[in-house]
Amino acid sequence: QFPFGRRLPCDIYWHGVSFHDNDIFSGQVNKFPGMTEMVRKITLSRAVRTMQDLFPLEYNFYPRSWILPEEFPLFVDEVRMMKDSDPSWKPTFIVKPDGGCQGDGIYLIKDPSDVRLTGSSQSRPAVVQEYICKPLLVDKLKFDIRLYVLLKSLEPLEIYIAKDGLSRFCTEPYQEPTLKNLHQVFMHLTNYSLNIHSGNFIHSDNVNTGSKRTFSSILCRLSSRGADVKKLWSDIISLVIKTIIALTPELKVYYQSDIPAGKPGPTCFQILGFDILLMKNLKPMLLEVNANPSMRIEHEQELSPGVFENVPSPVDEEVKVAVIRDTLRLVDPQKKKRKDVQQHIESCKNKVDTRCNYFLCYRCQTLEHVSEANEELLDAGPADRRECDSTQSPEAGLPSLCLKQVFPKYAKQFNYLRLVDRVAALFIRFLGVKGTTKLGPTGFRTFIRNCKLSNSNFSMASVDILYIDITRRWNNMGIDHKESGMCLQAFVEAFFCLAQKKYKSLPLHEQVASLIDFCEYHLAALDEKRLVCGRG
Repeated sequence: QFPFGRRLPCDIYWHGVSFHDNDIFSGQVNKFPGMTEMVRKITLSRAVRTMQDLFPLEYNFYPRSWILPEEFPLFVDEVRMMKDSDPSWKPTFIVKPDGGCQGDGIYLIKDPSDVRLTGSSQSRPAVVQEYICKPLLVDKLKFDIRLYVLLKSLEPLEIYIAKDGLSRFCTEPYQEPTLKNLHQVFMHLTNYSLNIHSGNFIHSDNVNTGSKRTFSSILCRLSSRGADVKKLWSDIISLVIKTIIALTPELKVYYQSDIPAGKPGPTCFQILGFDILLMKNLKPMLLEVNANPSMRIEHEQELSPGVFENVPSPVDEEVKVAVIRDTLRLVDPQKKKRKDVQQHIESCKNKVDTRCNYFLCYRCQTLEHVSEANEELLDAGPADRRECDSTQSPEAGLPSLCLKQVFPKYAKQFNYLRLVDRVAALFIRFLGVKGTTKLGPTGFRTFIRNCKLSNSNFSMASVDILYIDITRRWNNMGIDHKESGMCLQAFVEAFFCLAQKKYKSLPLHEQVASLIDFCEYHLAALDEKRLVCGRG
């Protein structure tokens, strides 16, 4: 540990909170710039809502949400309309403070009038969501799942999911919400940090019992009841990939701001904690994403009143040690070097000059010796080979990876969803100054001009009005005031508006896709023209 930073460079930096814990210029760091901001409840809700506008059926795993205080009137109106259209609808809503964690400040309501907008409405922004009243129960208790997801790379996108996770249980038998039980947090909220204070909380040395269990133990139980566990896993993988696809556009804006292209800087990876609730019909619903999931493998036990001791937690140890170990195995820089050398040797073997026995590549003097060592290993017996393997491979004897790659493995099934990624690429192109995250009016005008989007029906004066109206509204929402200009969310809204004007008869996702193609075509032509002029 280096509490005050470290001057000498490292291969891997493990930051406690965020990318900005220390100033680093090389190696790899276990945080992405902007991730903490992106998974806050309001930002996550906005990102998912954008995708729901484009692909409503594909993103139906996130509860209907409203952002407070700005959407409170909308929340009131929509609930009234839904009640008018269906008098039998008796909803419950859950209010979650934007910056809250560990269950802090969460409460349930039956009516919009019960929202606590005390004091300054801007003092504590929140998200209000439709509460999932019919969760899957085990032993009559509500529970959620904490799954660990490794975002290994942003460009190209590379995602891994741990094969096991944690199931965290409430400590009072579940009943559907009523005015009488709305305040019973041990019945409705699955947060470990809340339930550990319940007298019914059970610390167990067995992964199959207690108030915290492995997810695999739940799957085994469901499988024994005839549930389609393979489909459940497939749905969870789909949820994770789609959620990260919703987050990546803005993460790329943060990334280019903190690590501009062409300048020295680290590469990033990050372990995320996905909190998922299973409905009675086994449909997974996303509750939230944690940028800093707890990696503690012990819990506090009260030995006597006021006297606590840290005791190992077998459930946490089984899941979390494997996640950390295999994350380090996947990002190990030496592993990449060994792979590169092996590939180079193989390519050299294919380039042997048939007239003599010399390799045509002289990249390094050791390659021939390495090749000879490999040939000796092939000639050796099985026992000798095992001995060589154990000395040469640092991973010999380690368990198989608990982290399963899901992207790009399943990229073909999900790439059509990455429209906002392409919009973000246009936004970044016209930012102009490196290190910024907001687009100025000149950059927006240049975007319109270069993509040939202005015409007799949409003049440059109209362009300026569109820019001012949307930018002002987003800035009034309390979005980052450090820089002036148009943030990515505002640009996406403007882009959707332009797409709807240009391609009126198509569904929104086709309108947006068509406008992206149109812009990319004109920009490619412009780049080609500049290249030809440059050669000239």
